[in-house]
Amino acid sequence: MSNEITAEVISIGDELLIGQTINTNAGWMGDKLGLIGIRPKLVRTIGDDRHVITEALRSATCDVVLITGGLGPTKDDITKHTLCEFFGTKLVRHPEIEERIAGFFHSLGREPLEGNRAQADLPEGCTVIANDRGTASGMWFEQAGRVYVSMPGVPYEMKAMMEKEVLPKLKARFKPPAIVHRTILTTGLGESHLAKRIEGWEDSLAGADIKLAYLPSPGLVKLRLSAYAGADAAEVRARVDRKADALYALIPELIFGEGEARLEQVIGKVLKGRDQTLSLAESCTGGYVSHLITSVPGSSAYYTGGVVSYANAVKMEELGIPAGMLELNGAVSQPVVEKMALGVREALRTDWSIALSGVAGPDGGTEEKPVGTVWMAVAGPSGVRSVKGFFPGTRDLVIQRSALAALNLLRKELGEGER
Repeated sequence: MSNEITAEVISIGDELLIGQTINTNAGWMGDKLGLIGIRPKLVRTIGDDRHVITEALRSATCDVVLITGGLGPTKDDITKHTLCEFFGTKLVRHPEIEERIAGFFHSLGREPLEGNRAQADLPEGCTVIANDRGTASGMWFEQAGRVYVSMPGVPYEMKAMMEKEVLPKLKARFKPPAIVHRTILTTGLGESHLAKRIEGWEDSLAGADIKLAYLPSPGLVKLRLSAYAGADAAEVRARVDRKADALYALIPELIFGEGEARLEQVIGKVLKGRDQTLSLAESCTGGYVSHLITSVPGSSAYYTGGVVSYANAVKMEELGIPAGMLELNGAVSQPVVEKMALGVREALRTDWSIALSGVAGPDGGTEEKPVGTVWMAVAGPSGVRSVKGFFPGTRDLVIQRSALAALNLLRKELGEGER
């Protein structure tokens, strides 16, 4: 499109180059830019070197240049000084920002050092972007029609700035072409198999001038439908909605929500709405499912508690698993996981329960039960249902994927999704 607005990200930090810190910021920023109609075009990761930073700024060609990192209180944080040189300005202290920084340290019972106070020194002429979650302010510059925005590299600080200040200002400044997005969340089928399943539906999107993006993560695949709205946003929205409706009809069992919803939120909403309760019995996941459930605000309304029965002795003593059942079938088996679900539901007197038992690895696998084998069960008012899953990958991936699979099993037993 002739009025396309482009953006590039410059991520600064030696720790990014040597792999000490993973650069998650660039991907997140690219996603958010795309949602407001700005096309991410380039990502550069560079070290804390004045000449390299200057060259990256000088060679920028996009309408928007987003810079992260190098704004801390230590001597290796040189981004502000380099920006001053590039824009031909100087640092000036902002008393109101210095006061806020001092207040932050006093609230912790500490006295701010001069290095902390110096974070109130910002390039003269820039537009200051407030940092509600830290001490390093952001900076907005404009030169020759191009916008440069410098922000902290700490993800939760950068994200707050982007969502509250930067994205709205960029949208107002450039007025990018409006885009209609709808993101549908799926679980239970990997990206390649999902693509095969919906191949015909995906082919039909071209005729409707709608683009599809697959956004996979462990245990989940997001499907984002996007179309340029042009002058008639309502017509484009209706077009996208029709294709979304067709997708719901095609794979209803795989869809659990839309947008930023999480599986544990969807389940919590259903349980809370029904005034029902949940308990957990976890072995191989070691409490990870409980962590997901309790990460949702208000989960105390429906989550009673759980038992991390990592050892067989705990399975027997706390969940009532007969020793003979463990000896005959092994801990990773259908009879044991079903008994775990029934046992914790009875012990904690809940409406529903989830149980998991598996081989997370990297050791412990056998030919019959290789690493990644996980049995999951859900017990509820009508009895117990169990399934066997196989989740190859690292120990962390086995835990994450099996936890989501177990939550999805409960979702399907509840007979609910979120739309």
